[in-house]
Amino acid sequence: MLEGSPFPEVTQYAIPLFVIGIIIELYAIRKARLSGDYETRDTLTSLLMGTGNVVTGIITAFIGLWVYLWAWEYRLFDWGTSALAVIACFFLDDFKYYWHHRIAHRSRWVWADHVNHHSSQHYNLSTALRQGWTVALTGMFILGVPLVLLGFHPYMVLFVGGLNLTYQFWIHTETIGKMPRWFEAVFNTPSHHRVHHASNARYLDANYAGTLIIWDRLFGTFVPETEAEKPRYGLVNDIATFNPFRVAFHEWVALAKDAVRPGLTLRQRMGYLFGPPGWSHDGSRKTSEMLKADYVARHPQEAGKPGLPDRAPKPGILPGE
Repeated sequence: MLEGSPFPEVTQYAIPLFVIGIIIELYAIRKARLSGDYETRDTLTSLLMGTGNVVTGIITAFIGLWVYLWAWEYRLFDWGTSALAVIACFFLDDFKYYWHHRIAHRSRWVWADHVNHHSSQHYNLSTALRQGWTVALTGMFILGVPLVLLGFHPYMVLFVGGLNLTYQFWIHTETIGKMPRWFEAVFNTPSHHRVHHASNARYLDANYAGTLIIWDRLFGTFVPETEAEKPRYGLVNDIATFNPFRVAFHEWVALAKDAVRPGLTLRQRMGYLFGPPGWSHDGSRKTSEMLKADYVARHPQEAGKPGLPDRAPKPGILPGE
């Protein structure tokens, strides 16, 4: 528990449940022959990434907390710590999480930390623990400041954020198919999140939800999992390593190399830092929009289906130009 906080640190208390969940899923896959797969080195990497995330989180937690406590002095209201206030804070924090997650896939600066979570080519409960070590460096904790200014105490904001992350653990699995229709309509589920982790063109940049899938449905980023196309997990350009340090920092290193290469304008350097992943000043790499357009060009019958553009761009025209 954070010193002075009336709320428990949910994710730390949930660690034993995470371990039990992984053991149960592994048994279900190996003995009950349910869907899913584990690979020893990959799982170990995920566990080490999770451990590193906890350690760096403890070291850097004061940064976001200090900003929140400073903002608390300028709050407009004070909603207290009632159950209703916690529910309202959770709902708004989930909305905030959606936009944080969406930005993480659309800005390379934030993607440099989040990419680690997508680096496994397997999809199981251990993947949920594969978290970055540099989230504080991205500065995205600033998105929580409006909640504090609205009158939700900083400790409550951190508490509901932990609840949100804990919820997301169970959706990292292939052993669970689809939930009842009403549940799929409102909540994030294994089916929805399998789409999010897939590298298939139609599934890229979709289903950013934390707990509630309603945000994706509302803002046009929802793509359903289809029987016709099984998700392929991992990155579009996978990294061939199980070294947790390379996993944690590979994109930061690549980002820095791109930003300091000679002969670029300031705008181009900013593009490498904050543009979408895959952006390049000369078009030599491909963003998710370009990958989707390429797919539609090869499969015109797929144009306009969920996750894909209505048509491919004209020859020689890059998406967004």
